[in-house]
Amino acid sequence: MTEAVFSKGDKAKRESNVMAGGDLTSSDLETGEKTPSGETAQHVTRRPIKKAAAQTWLFLSSELSVTPNACSERNMPHAPPEVLSPKPLEGGWGWMVVFGAHISIGFAYATPKAMSIFFKEIQEDLGASYSEIAWISSIMLAVMYAGGPVSSMLVSRFGSRPVVMMGGLMCGVSMVTASFGSSIIYLYLCIGIIGGWGLCFNLNASLTIISKYFLAKRPLANGLAMAGSPVFLCVLAPVNQYLLGHFGWRGSLLILGGMMLNCCVAGALMRPVAQLCKPRSCTPPKKVEQTNNTKTRGSCMKNAKTFMDLSFFKDQGFIIYLIGNVMFIFGAYAPIVFLSAYAISQGVAEYSAAYLLSIMGFVDMFVRPGTGLVANSKWIRPRIQYLFSFAMVFNGTFHLLCPLMRTYPLLVAYAVFFGVGFGMVFALIFECLMDLMGSQRFPSAVGLVTIIECIPMLLGPPAAGLLVDIFGDYKYLFFMCGGVITTGGLFLFVMNVYNYNRLDKANRLKDTGHNQNTIENQEPVSSSEAQIVLMDLEVKEMKTAQLDPEDKEETS
Repeated sequence: MTEAVFSKGDKAKRESNVMAGGDLTSSDLETGEKTPSGETAQHVTRRPIKKAAAQTWLFLSSELSVTPNACSERNMPHAPPEVLSPKPLEGGWGWMVVFGAHISIGFAYATPKAMSIFFKEIQEDLGASYSEIAWISSIMLAVMYAGGPVSSMLVSRFGSRPVVMMGGLMCGVSMVTASFGSSIIYLYLCIGIIGGWGLCFNLNASLTIISKYFLAKRPLANGLAMAGSPVFLCVLAPVNQYLLGHFGWRGSLLILGGMMLNCCVAGALMRPVAQLCKPRSCTPPKKVEQTNNTKTRGSCMKNAKTFMDLSFFKDQGFIIYLIGNVMFIFGAYAPIVFLSAYAISQGVAEYSAAYLLSIMGFVDMFVRPGTGLVANSKWIRPRIQYLFSFAMVFNGTFHLLCPLMRTYPLLVAYAVFFGVGFGMVFALIFECLMDLMGSQRFPSAVGLVTIIECIPMLLGPPAAGLLVDIFGDYKYLFFMCGGVITTGGLFLFVMNVYNYNRLDKANRLKDTGHNQNTIENQEPVSSSEAQIVLMDLEVKEMKTAQLDPEDKEETS
């Protein structure tokens, strides 16, 4: 048979058509040329036309498939059919992302704490009470937590890099404009609302991108990123005290705003993770693009409903985590806000009182990554919820003991143990949520958690300041915060024990029911086999009864 001659362009066009998953044309079948499966066109006509393309697609899908380790977490849904999530890199550029998250998270958590250095001067300058001055940090933290769903939507739509850069810009602008304030309400607006939104963008976007770069090493990566809070607190506390002594609180806020613009540099390090997709979804037809453009508003509304997903409340583990977390947040920040003022009331010098926050931050700096290493061990990783409850009880206990520590050496010891407990809790607080929900549902879960946490965040420090205004003593705020946090830790421990025992019991009952169903399915098969054997015996007896007498004699 003579071979048909084709140009190189026709051959390349035909190969690209097969690789794209298209059908073989009739001109392709008329040749004696071999298909990608190794058979001639005449053999291809005996089977469905798309089999060659199907084999090519099976080869591509086997090369792009996701390994089971990438979806090994509990409750993690599978990737959408059109997008195949890649396996986390577990290193490489991911460590640069952790460094950027270290900076942005450091400013997000340390700024509301280090702002307490300026509160005494602001209180005297504007004539505000303890409760009114505490609203500055409370509004800032509450907005940072309440904006979680909005930040998650922006991260899902634009990625972490532009969101963090926008957050850094907003933080810088908020501090610069607050330096010109002449009323406490103006500071609420600039520092509390504008600055809180900037910190919200920095926090949520940084946490989300870490979960995309790491899986097995995620507790360590989270611990290193969350260590930015103590590192920056350790640095900002004495720096703010120095700036306050030389430039006043207005000049200090102006300089602090310039420093916070470094969050834009940190956001530039957060390179997005490349998403693997099917060839057809990577190069969709023009008609599909036009259809998608017309449905942009509908997809945005769908995303909004996703990040306000109330189905999380059907998960008992999530509810237990949320209740304990809310109790911790209520009492977590008031001791930090009033620690310097409490030390000054006990006769400690201003610089020495500011160094208490630095000591706490220095200890916290090493505790967070150390806790991440411990939580990453094989024995602790399945019991990470119990470690979280222990950290809360440890933290709350030393708040209860703080009023007994009146000398500077004892206050230093309190700052050390406060840093240990605080670092342990915040190294685990988001890792426990990831453990419950999985990295795929984590953006939605963290958005819902943070918007609920804004309520205790908003009420905690002002309530503590109100106790100081009423009783004229700081010990009652430490009693309140320590009692609430300790109760929350005990609640988490007891309820997690109950919840895990309930889940184990349900799994055992499920396995028992599965075994019973297997036995019941096997019984009809056994009886049917017995019936077949009996029928065979009856047939043999009938055959022997029908034999002739001669045959019977011969057989005898």
